[in-house]
Amino acid sequence: MDDSETPPATEARLLPVLEALAAREPLFHRPEYGATRADFERMTAPDFWEVGASGRRYGRAHVLDVLEERFSRPVAEEWETSGFHCRELAAGTYLLTYTLVLGGRTTRRATVWQRDGEEWQALYHQGTVVQDAAGHTA
Repeated sequence: MDDSETPPATEARLLPVLEALAAREPLFHRPEYGATRADFERMTAPDFWEVGASGRRYGRAHVLDVLEERFSRPVAEEWETSGFHCRELAAGTYLLTYTLVLGGRTTRRATVWQRDGEEWQALYHQGTVVQDAAGHTA
């Protein structure tokens, strides 16, 4: 990774938020936050949506259906996260970005989180596949 890809430093005042949100990512891969449809409903806003690594847009209902199917027969996954950065977008709303390596594929991830009291809900999520200079998937 060259310097142009180094994430900016998170403001010191946001480090507790960064820590709390990094512990929740990768989104939907942390069984300690739940593995049932009801758990995923709690962790996503009613108008949640995402853009997958394919570039396709998925609404909350579709994402919940896929998660329900995935967790009906859990498989051990090995993944690695790095380069977390947190930016406050508005009071109680934060953008968390990071890099995920899962199944040999590297993606850049972005999740918009909103805090309501002690609860966190994802509003939006996106994964973008990293390609090298020749356009090959990293």
